[in-house]
Amino acid sequence: MSTLATDEFKGDSMRTEDLTVAGTPPANALGRHSWALFDWAAQPFYTLVITFIFAPYFAVTVVGDAVTGQSYWGYGQAVAGVTIALLSPVFGAMADAGGPRKPWIGAFVLPCVVGSYLLWWAVPGMSGAGLAGILAMIVLATIGIEFAGVFNNAMLPGLVREDRIGRLSGFAWGLGYVGGLIALFIVLLGFTLPAEPLFGIDKATHEHDRLVGPLSALWLALFCLPLFFFTPDGPAAGITRMEAARRGLRQLKGTLGRLGQHGNTLRFLLARMIYNDAIAAVIGFSGIYAKGLFGWSTTDLGVFAIIITVIAAIGAFLGGWLDDRIGSHRTIVWMVGCLTLGTLGIVSVGADSAFFLLSFGPSPADSGFMTTPAQWVFLAFGLLVGFGFGPAQAASRTMMARLAPPQMMTEFFGLYALSGKATAFLAPLTIAIVTDAADSQRAGLAVIIVFFVVGLALFLPVREERTQVTD
Repeated sequence: MSTLATDEFKGDSMRTEDLTVAGTPPANALGRHSWALFDWAAQPFYTLVITFIFAPYFAVTVVGDAVTGQSYWGYGQAVAGVTIALLSPVFGAMADAGGPRKPWIGAFVLPCVVGSYLLWWAVPGMSGAGLAGILAMIVLATIGIEFAGVFNNAMLPGLVREDRIGRLSGFAWGLGYVGGLIALFIVLLGFTLPAEPLFGIDKATHEHDRLVGPLSALWLALFCLPLFFFTPDGPAAGITRMEAARRGLRQLKGTLGRLGQHGNTLRFLLARMIYNDAIAAVIGFSGIYAKGLFGWSTTDLGVFAIIITVIAAIGAFLGGWLDDRIGSHRTIVWMVGCLTLGTLGIVSVGADSAFFLLSFGPSPADSGFMTTPAQWVFLAFGLLVGFGFGPAQAASRTMMARLAPPQMMTEFFGLYALSGKATAFLAPLTIAIVTDAADSQRAGLAVIIVFFVVGLALFLPVREERTQVTD
């Protein structure tokens, strides 16, 4: 963490060439680190709840069947995606008209905290209204954290010079993965592995699985506080929220109307819309797939998650450096290529086979974690995916910061969120439909490969240049 406060950011001054993209002096080290801590605060929700612990527990244990549970999870994420797609650009435009971003971040962190905390009541074998209520809490928490991310991302261009954006963005992503990793260790060492877990947690009733909801809520509430105290924010606009809404919506309408004049940015947003759907899907469904395929326990999934998260953190840190060295465009191309190959490899793995055609023969009924060739192949391709998704997401955020006009930064990041969520319902919905229709987790997961290929094809012609505002 200290590296950002040393040689990387020495020599801040008021010279024009040293100003941020937003035209302001760069934030000091404390302000930058506090901004980066938001990713640290948010990542355990994605790591523990959305990917590795709660999602597989929900699909296999709460619902009681991996195939049905995967489809339910897909439908829930589709609802969240539609909501975020409709409202993200509107909120972004309102914030541009109304001034500071931190109040918006706080307003959306709250529902994520509440929704995550209430997952404690997701007990095994739920059905009917109880199951629907848990799905609703997952949707609420997902919507909250994604909206908070819109406004957090929009603060990035006002913190560092343009030539340092990639490193700060990659540092934040990497810091997030470290936070997720530490949270995983807390869950495993404190509640999953010990015969007598801390605080009297009862593993027989899956309290160690359910605990990740309240833990993620507490982590988010605690570690996002430095952002509010130490990171500089935009000045108040001196207008009411209603007036900010009216101005923001007018500005949004104008921006959407002008997007046709900015074909390069539009191509980026469309491409990112598709490949980001694939990234979110492979992250969100890999744990469910592994548990259904190999029957991994919570401990097994936790160890797998630790390995993937370590690789993801390394990838994010290296990706930020690579972004500033070779540019966001080439970084995204390389990393989406890694993700496509990794996902194809994961889909090729069966319980006792790999590469679609290679059979290893039946595994012993009592085979443990990472004791069969199929599991090792799955892990190898999982590492490739883990290495790619951090840099791909961090470089995409940097690409938007480099393309967007400074005076419309939050609005464009609202459109950026729209590009990440406009069809975010489509990948999980398609996975859910195909999983149901084929009665196969593998068939459902294979959909992700198509999204990666289409997104990469759309992205290749995009140029890395600043969007100019025209009247």
